[in-house]
Amino acid sequence: MRTSKQRSECNFPPPCTAPDADRPPGPVGGMETRSVPPGPYRATKLVRHLSLAFVPGAPRRLHRQHFKKYGNCFTAGEAVDWLYDLLRNNSNFGPEVTRQQTIQLLRKFLKNHVIEDIKGRWGSENLDDNSQLFRFPANSPLKTLPRRHPELRKNSVENFSKDKDSIFKLRNLSRRTLKTHGLQLSQENIEHMNCEVINEDQENSIGNREISQKDVEEVWRYIILIYLQTTLGVSSLEEVINPKQVIPQYIMYNMTNTSKRGVVILQDKSDDLPHWVLSAMKCLANWPRSNDMNNPTYVGFERDVFRTIADYFLDLPEPLLTFEYYELFVNILGLLQPHLERVAIDALQLCCLLLPPPNRRKLQLLMRMISRMSQNVDMPQLHDTMGTRSLMIHTFSRCVLCCSEEVDLDELLAARLVSFLMDHHQEILQVPSYLQSAVEKHLDYLKKGHIKNPGDELIAPLPTYSYCMQISAQEFDEQKVSTSQAAIAELLENVIKNKSLPLKEKRKKLKQFQKEYPLIYQKRFPTTESEAALFGDKPTIKQPMLILRKPKFRSIRY
Repeated sequence: MRTSKQRSECNFPPPCTAPDADRPPGPVGGMETRSVPPGPYRATKLVRHLSLAFVPGAPRRLHRQHFKKYGNCFTAGEAVDWLYDLLRNNSNFGPEVTRQQTIQLLRKFLKNHVIEDIKGRWGSENLDDNSQLFRFPANSPLKTLPRRHPELRKNSVENFSKDKDSIFKLRNLSRRTLKTHGLQLSQENIEHMNCEVINEDQENSIGNREISQKDVEEVWRYIILIYLQTTLGVSSLEEVINPKQVIPQYIMYNMTNTSKRGVVILQDKSDDLPHWVLSAMKCLANWPRSNDMNNPTYVGFERDVFRTIADYFLDLPEPLLTFEYYELFVNILGLLQPHLERVAIDALQLCCLLLPPPNRRKLQLLMRMISRMSQNVDMPQLHDTMGTRSLMIHTFSRCVLCCSEEVDLDELLAARLVSFLMDHHQEILQVPSYLQSAVEKHLDYLKKGHIKNPGDELIAPLPTYSYCMQISAQEFDEQKVSTSQAAIAELLENVIKNKSLPLKEKRKKLKQFQKEYPLIYQKRFPTTESEAALFGDKPTIKQPMLILRKPKFRSIRY
C-alpha cells in the first residue's frame, strides 16, 4: 500500500540549545487550542507544529547514568509522558491516541534528528519507553515546505474557470464569462449586469433547449464544490483539492445506486468484496445471532475470522479514501472539534461522495461492521490487551487513510478520522437529499431561467444559497444560557399571572420553582415583601416561643 520513499518535505525546526533545567514538565500552554490552517501538506505542517511545541517544552534536567552526570537531557519515558499528554489534549488528535503511537512519533523524531541520544547518535528508530537518555542536537537541518509552481497553480485555476464558465451557458450562446471570486457566485453578480428578465415568449422558446449529459455532470461537479467550500468556510478550494480530481460520474452513481439502507450497489460485481469476506463481516457484525450451529466453531474462531477480514483490507493496493484525496481529508481533520462537529460531519458527507463507488461501498460496510462490533457486549475478546474499539481503530486506520509517501503522523491522523467515522458513520455515509434538490434546481435554471442583458447575450443565472453564520463556542454557550434563562423566566411569569390557578396551588408551584431555580426566583422576588405582595398579605413573623423553666423535682427520700 505504501512506497519505501520517505517524504522529503518533513519540516522540523532547529532545536533550542540553551539549557533550561527549570522548565515545567507539562505541555506548552495554549498548544492544545492552536490550529493548523487548511492547505496542502497539512500533515507535514502538523509535524512541524508538534516539534515546535516539543523542542522548547520537553522536560529537561540533570541526570545521572553510569556514574556520570548529563545536563539538559531527558529520558525516553519522560518524553513519552509529555508528548502523550500533549497529543491527547490536542484537537487535531484527541483522546484516542495511544501510548504506542506516541512512541512511534518519537522514533520518527529520532530518525529525522529532532532528538539524539546522549552520545549523539540518531538516524535509526531505536527508542523505547524506558530510561534511555536523549537530548536535542546542537544543529538540525531546516527544510522548507514544497510549493507548487506559481505558473502551474495559475494555469490550473484558469483552466477550471474556463470550464466552469462554459457549464452555465447553453449552446450557441456567447462565450462571455461571469467574473466571480473563487468558486462562489451570488445574486449580486447578476444584478450588477443591469439585466432585464426576458419576456414569456422568449422563455418558452428557450425552455425547449436540451441539456447534454456533459452539462449535467459539470453541474454536479460545480454544486458539490460550492457546498464543500461553504461548509469548510474557505475563500477558495485550490489549496485543498484540484477541481479536476472531482469525477461527476462517481457522485451521480453514489447518489442514485443505493440500497434501502443507503449502501452503494455495484453493477460490476468484480469490483465488490469477495463472497467469503462479506460472509466473514456479516458473521462478526451480527455476532452471536449469525453464528449458525451447523458451522464448525472452535476456541479462537472469532479471532481467525477477524484476522481474515483484516488481511483482506490491509492488502488493498490503496486506502479506501484513495491517495489523491489524502490532503482533503487531512484538512477536514482540523474541523474535528466539539463546537465544529456538525461542520465536520457535513464536510465528510460531501467528500465521501467523491470516492469511487467500490471504495465507498467497502467503507460503508467496514464502518458498519466495526461500529457494531465495538458496541457488542457479547463479542468475545479479540486481543489479549486491547479492547474491541481500540483494536478496530488500530487495525483498520491505515487501510482507510494514508499517504502514498511516508508521513510521520499518518497513523495518528488516520486513527483520529476512523474514530470519528465510527461514531458518525450513519450520518456521514448517507445520501444528502439537499444536494439532489440543488442540482435539479440548477438544471431548471439552465433550461428556463435565462437573463437578457443589454448586449443581447443570454447567460444562465446561478441559484443563491444562504447559510447560517458560524459563531464561536463561547458565543454559542452564552446564547444557550441566556436563551434558556429567558425561557425559564417566562415560565415563572406565566405561573404568576395565571389567575385561574388556585392560590394554594400557585404557592406550591412557586415553592418548587424556587427550589429548582433559586437565582432566577431571587431575581424576580429580591425581598420577602415583593413575594408577599403577590398574594396580597404581609409577611408573617413568627413570635418567639415562651421559654418555660422546668420545675426541679426533688426526691421524696431524705
